[in-house]
Amino acid sequence: MKNLFFFIGLIVLCSFSERPAYTIFNKGGKKTGFSEMVESVAKADVVLFGEVHNVSIAHWLELQLEKELYTLKKKDLIVGAEMLEADDQIVVDEYLHKRFEYNTFKNEVKLWKNFDTDYNPLLDYAHDSEFRFIATNAPRRYANIVYYYGMDSLTHLTSEAQNWLAPLPVQVDTTLKSYKDIAEASGHGENNLIAAQALKDATMAWFINKNYKKGSVFLHFNGSYHNEAISYYLKKYNPGLKIITISCIEQEQIESVEKENMGIADFIIAIPTDMAKSY
Repeated sequence: MKNLFFFIGLIVLCSFSERPAYTIFNKGGKKTGFSEMVESVAKADVVLFGEVHNVSIAHWLELQLEKELYTLKKKDLIVGAEMLEADDQIVVDEYLHKRFEYNTFKNEVKLWKNFDTDYNPLLDYAHDSEFRFIATNAPRRYANIVYYYGMDSLTHLTSEAQNWLAPLPVQVDTTLKSYKDIAEASGHGENNLIAAQALKDATMAWFINKNYKKGSVFLHFNGSYHNEAISYYLKKYNPGLKIITISCIEQEQIESVEKENMGIADFIIAIPTDMAKSY
């Protein structure tokens, strides 16, 4: 009977090994490994990890990459995230310096609904390892102002308020694919929606560059669709930066990269469409 259970267990184990949870490809669509990806991104100045916000394994991979880069870079690792807004940086810093517990932190900042499960592990690793974690996104109230009233409306903000944004005016390049996709999805090219998106992208790029230190690696977590525009603005703010992008994609099969996803990032992580979701 023991041999039977061992044999059944072996079959189950083999079955799971034939159904990987993800597959990593390089830009050209060739399979590669997590270790090879780590080795490559450790040589970058900025790494943009483009996730699918509700896919659980993407967040686990983010944490593994954060841990691996800390092992290699120690205090020369800087982490930042779209999921925290720039005007909350003082609270983030106070939490990282252990001024108060997580429950206080939660009550003081503007958090996404899945922060506890998906992003708190990333922040707490920085908290425990004592490296910097940067809140990079534009405060959502200002993105909402742009959506309703246009980019020019931000010139009426105080200089103190403008400190939490990329330098104004933010120039919007509507030829970027991500912005073209917004225009096509809206049906009539929603200019203010694109401008609000650009404000977020430019602000994330601005705070990445502002906090980057030569010799460090800045690992940034954001939605995959932000990779192109953040890279665009980073190159405007600091043309010399070496940027490596990672994009998570969902596919029915993950044995190869489907045509529409080919070349979208330096590393492409294919995840089954039926992978567990956090919401």
